[in-house]
Amino acid sequence: MMHCTDRHDRFLLRLISRRALLYTEMLTAAALVNGDRDRLLCFNQCEHPVALQIGGSDPEKMAECARLAESYGYDEVNMNVGCPSERVRSGRFGACLMADPDLVADCVAAMRAAVKLPVTVKTRIGIDQQDSFEQLCAFVERVSAAGCETFIVHARKAWLSGLSPKQNRTLPPLNYAMVYDLKQHFEYLNIVLNGGVRSLDDAARHLQRVDGVMLGREAYANPYILADVDRRFFASESAPLSREQVLQRYIEYCERQLKTGCRLNRLSRHVVGLFQGQSGARRWRRYLSQQAHLPHADAEVIRQAALRRDAVGEAGSR
Repeated sequence: MMHCTDRHDRFLLRLISRRALLYTEMLTAAALVNGDRDRLLCFNQCEHPVALQIGGSDPEKMAECARLAESYGYDEVNMNVGCPSERVRSGRFGACLMADPDLVADCVAAMRAAVKLPVTVKTRIGIDQQDSFEQLCAFVERVSAAGCETFIVHARKAWLSGLSPKQNRTLPPLNYAMVYDLKQHFEYLNIVLNGGVRSLDDAARHLQRVDGVMLGREAYANPYILADVDRRFFASESAPLSREQVLQRYIEYCERQLKTGCRLNRLSRHVVGLFQGQSGARRWRRYLSQQAHLPHADAEVIRQAALRRDAVGEAGSR
């Protein structure tokens, strides 16, 4: 979810669900240690609970990043050992680290020693030919011994050569049974399932077998899928905001961000899927894609897109 779940997207998602745990896009340890920390790490306090996801393999730098996460007020720090992209492999982090559980364990131990925050690991069920249940269990056992109690497991192995990152999202097939078996094998650990979850009904079925479910691309493409999360999984009695109410509050947020110099297309891209499956959604998406990137585009573009969507809906109902 790199370049997707930035602070603007997380503000939007928090308008829809007050209880879902939000994760940042993966940020590299090198960027956090050497880069503009405020730009990378500052977030709106309404985002809580929110976890910082880090990619890296140097225990000392990962520990420093964990301290930064704690100092900026994050609720969890997560080490990404699941991303299969070539750029990630060249930096020696992501899914390639599944081949080196000792190094992952060293990173986790260093992070745990540095902070009081929960330290979690996001991983795949395997990589390349290292894809047996026994190998997955050996990885989890080694890393959990270093202090990790929660594993977010993408139920698809990663091919580190021969497949592109995009292909790795759909190939090979998902293997939910392996994640269920992992939970049975490690009853004392928190096992969160990730990969291919397209509905809250899907999530509910998985939750009969695991401790949690992570939604990734579906929540980005169709953010309003989270609208019933609080009531269904957290026993909330509060009604969610309607799509229109969410949009109005997000427009107000956009107006504040535009005054700081943020470009509209960085903000509007997160609401493209807000009306997915609704009347006029195509007109909404088209108008945003055509207008939001223009040099002087402002929040009025989003309002006009909404008016065009509503007009289509009214015409279709007559």
